[in-house]
Parts: sequence; structure tokens; C-alpha cells
Amino acid sequence: MSDVTDFLAERFPDLRDIRRDIHAHPELGFRETRTAALIAGRLRAAGYKVTEGIAQTGLVATLKRGDGPVIGLRADMDALPMDEQTNLPHASKTEGVFHGCGHDGHTTSLLATAEALAAHGNFSGTVHLIFQPAEEGLAGGLKMVEEGLFDRFPCDRIYGFHNMPLLPMGQAAVRPGPAMASADGFILRFTGKGGHAAMPHLSRDVALLCSELTLAFQSLISRGINPLHSAVLSVTQIHVGSAHNVIAGEGWMSGTVRCLDPEDRALLEAGLRALVEHHCAARGISVDIEWINGYPPLTNDPAAAAQASKVLSAQGSPVSCSQAEPLMAAEDFSYMLNKIPGAYIFFGMAVEGEDNPMVHHPAYDFRDELIPIIAESMVRLVEAELPA
Repeated sequence: MSDVTDFLAERFPDLRDIRRDIHAHPELGFRETRTAALIAGRLRAAGYKVTEGIAQTGLVATLKRGDGPVIGLRADMDALPMDEQTNLPHASKTEGVFHGCGHDGHTTSLLATAEALAAHGNFSGTVHLIFQPAEEGLAGGLKMVEEGLFDRFPCDRIYGFHNMPLLPMGQAAVRPGPAMASADGFILRFTGKGGHAAMPHLSRDVALLCSELTLAFQSLISRGINPLHSAVLSVTQIHVGSAHNVIAGEGWMSGTVRCLDPEDRALLEAGLRALVEHHCAARGISVDIEWINGYPPLTNDPAAAAQASKVLSAQGSPVSCSQAEPLMAAEDFSYMLNKIPGAYIFFGMAVEGEDNPMVHHPAYDFRDELIPIIAESMVRLVEAELPA
């Protein structure tokens, strides 16, 4: 592996510059035209067959060496619709768009993996490198699957990865089974009867209803979900009222529901609908319930997770690997794992004694030093899956 290590060390200044260039020119989901073109050109120069235009801006790069299994590796490319507050020289040049989740680093790390595999990879089989658009809430992974990703590029296993500021640099983590949550949303629009605050008996108070529901929702988990399972229901918005002496007759509230088990997901939706309808009936208030299906739970194949853990824990690996705790955040790599067995790996990037902002924080920045660590780890994984 020293050839790969040395290759990545030699390439590091260029890879760092690519990552920072992508960071300075962030693009939102399904608009990653500049990023995709940059990556496609580099991949072709490295000897890959590149197929563009999947899910608008997504691409797949293929490298085949002899007979053997087929492995997929996936990275996401899109930025977030938020402002950056890092004041770095390579900070975003686009107002309101920011690589605040590290997808610039993921894209560059998979490019580094591609170049290292082409130059020094010792494997027999086929590797499909999947550069996915629109992970941030727009389900680019689902769109790629719906457009026939795995019909056109069949894979025996697929692996994805993400940086993790909550883990130290040099530490990786992967978990068999449920690893990340589903992410559904709800919007409840109420119509009651407004009136004078001094005569509440003549009104149908939407503010009171919102307060009651905010508390009652917690019973859906504490009394409806197996206490050994994990679930979260958070009310995140309540919009009601306009004056201190007026009882609100209209309003709305919204929130998010997350869990690791598909059956729990169905129970929580049914329970929320029933609870809202009964509370509204008791208060004489009508309601429109909008349930927004988000990403499904991300569930790692146990065998693939065990393989990743074994490879990343082997002697000479640039990381040590532990079992990850489940996260209630969501990831649309889940759509790919619902089709192909595989696993999702977290790579730590926290440095002791330094600020380590979490992803989606305006002061976040991907640490360039993680690029060769991820790349070498993924090369090792490919070589383990596709032995020469």
C-alpha cells in the first residue's frame, strides 16, 4: 500500500487545490454543472469511462480490470443554501450557497480514490464511482436509482462515506443494520374561530390547540414506540396569533419525525394523524394534515459493514475503526442501500485543541488532510472486495 500512500502524498497539494476550488464555487442540488464537468475531465484523464447526465448532473466513472465482482463507491456533490462565515481565502464566492456539509471534500476524496486506483490499484473486477447530485433534501440518490442507475451499472456491493466532526481524525466508524434515521415532516393547518381574549368561550382557540399538541405528540414515542427503539418527534414551527388581546382562529405548526425502523415510521404517521384529528374534534377546530415523506432509514448490510470494519482495522490502515452509534440524521444513500447491499462509513476529522464545527454550521470547513485518509481507505476496501 506504500505506492498508494506515496501517490496520494505526492498528489495532495493538487487535491487540496481542487477541493478548495469546488468549495469556492458551490452549487446547489441538480445544478452541479461546474463541479461535474471538473470531475469528469479529471476522471477521463485518469483512464475512466465516464457517463454523464444521470439525474441531470450526476455521473458514473467505470474502471474494469479483468473478471471479478463489481463494486460501487458513491460521493455527493451538492452544497447547502446557507451563508458561510469562515472568512477563509477559499470561502464561497456565491452568496447564500455554501459547502457546509463537506460534499466538496467527499467529491475530491472519491476523485483521489479514482486516481489512486487507476495508478496503483491491485484488483480484478469492476469499480463504478458514483458522483451523486442533490443529497441535501432533494433526493438525488432516489432520482439516480429511478433513472436506472443499477440497471446500467450493476453492483454487487456499494459503499458510501461521510466526514464526521464528532470523531477524531484517524478514527472511522461503521455500524451493521440501522445506522441513520428516516426524516419525515408534517405541516398542520388549523381553522378555528377567533375572538376577544376576554371572552374565550366564544372562540375556538388555535393557540391552545398547538400547545396541547406539542405536548401530546411526545406520547406517540413514549407510549407508542418500543422503548428499545430510537425515535424523535420535534415541533419546530408554530405560527399563530397577531395581537395580545385576540384569540387566534387560524394558524399552523410543523415539525420532523425520525426513526430507525420502517414499522415505527408507519406507526408514528398513523398515530400523529389520529391524535391531531381527535384533538381538533374535541376543540371544534378543522385541520388539514400534510405528511411529507422524506428519506427512509439508512440500513447497512451486516456483511458489508463487517467487511469495511475489517479492512479499516487491518494493520497499516490509515484509520482505526469502531462501531458507530446510530444517528437520527438522514441520508439519501439509503435509497441505494435499499437496492444494493453495502455500508456507509464515517471518517472522523476532529483535531484536539482546535474548533471542530459540526456540519451545517456556518463556520464549518472540510479538513483537507482527510482526503488521502479516505482515499487510501477506499482503495483498501476495493482491493479487499476485488482480490487480484
